[in-house]
Amino acid sequence: MPEFGVERDLSVYNKLLDVFPKEVFVPHNFIQRMFNHYPRQQECAVQLLEQMENYGIMPNVETKVLLVQIFGLKGHPVRKYQRLLYWFPRFKNINPYPLPEQLPQDPLDLARLSLARITDNLDAEVTVYQMPYSDVSDAGEEISQPHIVGIQSPQQRSLLARHNPSRPVFVEGPFPLWLRKTCVFYYVLRADPPPPQEQVEEPLDPERSLYYPLALDLDLDRHLGDDDRFEVDEVAEGPVFAMCMAGSGDQATLFKWISGLQETNPVLGRTPTVFRLESVPREIQSAAEAAAEEEHPRSQGMKQ
Repeated sequence: MPEFGVERDLSVYNKLLDVFPKEVFVPHNFIQRMFNHYPRQQECAVQLLEQMENYGIMPNVETKVLLVQIFGLKGHPVRKYQRLLYWFPRFKNINPYPLPEQLPQDPLDLARLSLARITDNLDAEVTVYQMPYSDVSDAGEEISQPHIVGIQSPQQRSLLARHNPSRPVFVEGPFPLWLRKTCVFYYVLRADPPPPQEQVEEPLDPERSLYYPLALDLDLDRHLGDDDRFEVDEVAEGPVFAMCMAGSGDQATLFKWISGLQETNPVLGRTPTVFRLESVPREIQSAAEAAAEEEHPRSQGMKQ
């Protein structure tokens, strides 16, 4: 069904159920119901309903009528249909970060959607540092420049302004992000954790979050045998100053992103930048293409 693009068409699922003969697989006594009357046919119908569940297709009344005519009221497909009607309305809006059914085809719009999904700050600003462009020169050579889209919040900008210029910053990536069946890659601008002598603990604002207080000062009675120690594994991580997505992950393209960041972050002009780039994949990949790339090195290793 995905090959023909009808995996989200409810009428096609009803047509497939209509292929089953009517009133042939209906159990007529409790013994037939107990021993799973016509199990292969019931399993086939349940698998069809599970595919509808995976694609988020809500069955309708026609689906129920077909299932009752084919398997009866006590059949497993009818019970699966009842579970779908019970749980689907409850889980429909449970995701606080929903994705559109059809992702944007424009790489710029897809990059904006992806970066806004990664960040947890609503004040973060998405900036297009370079528009995609392609042309053919007089010599017949193709000239193309990839798109560069970045995001940075005011808090990240203030952190970068207080950064010590003698300590380098790092451009790392690419890191994958899956949006349904599409994999995109992003890059981060970060720094190592500051040394202990440079760390400054800022006082917590008591009105920063009224719903989730960040500090509690409770005067509780303690017993002499109480253990106040907490065994928590703390991993020191450096701050992340900005993120971006680019049509090409080479160092020259990412250097243009750093140059664009210098307009709003002058400290980058005095700070050394180190590029820690891994193997550069394509900026957008589908699930099948990603699986094919994983299988290719495995087959080469088996041949060796």
